[in-house]
Formats: sequence, C-alpha cells, structure tokens
Amino acid sequence: MIRLRIQHKTWPRRALILTHTPRPDCRNCDGDGGTAHDYGDYETGEYAGTDWEPCPCWDETRRWTLLPLPRRPRWLRRRHSYSDPWINEPPF
Repeated sequence: MIRLRIQHKTWPRRALILTHTPRPDCRNCDGDGGTAHDYGDYETGEYAGTDWEPCPCWDETRRWTLLPLPRRPRWLRRRHSYSDPWINEPPF
C-alpha cells in the first residue's frame, strides 16, 4: 500500500512533489523509514559516523514532481545590508 504526501523541495529547482512515506505502524523502523547505526573508529573508539539502513516498508526513490514553482524575481529576494552603523555597538 502506498502512503503519499505532498512536499516542497528546493534543489535543484523549487517544486511541489508527491512522495511515498514510511508505514507508521512498521515494527522494524517505527515509522522512521529506516534504522540508523552509529559506528566508531576501530583504533580510538571515537564516533566516526552513522550508517542508514532503509526499511523495506518505504522506498525513498518513489517521488513525482507535481508542479515546478517559479523563481522569485530579483527585486523580491532578500538583500543583506552590511552598512548598519550600529552593528559594532553592544546590545545594552
């Protein structure tokens, strides 16, 4: 059974997509879509990263673009103003 939801993606271009979601009552992943396994460095024992093992209840490659969204015009994009005269002043 496919469980679908609408998401907003921003890369490589803004769009609304329809995507598959994990089964919420799955006993393997508890609805997360997979299991994370932390691992450490063999010699030092320090944390070295996390492996992700996807659950069979979810296929993260099942997604369809519904609507490509237009880009914002340049005059609507936020501009950063670095000419603030009070930027070096303490708050109080």
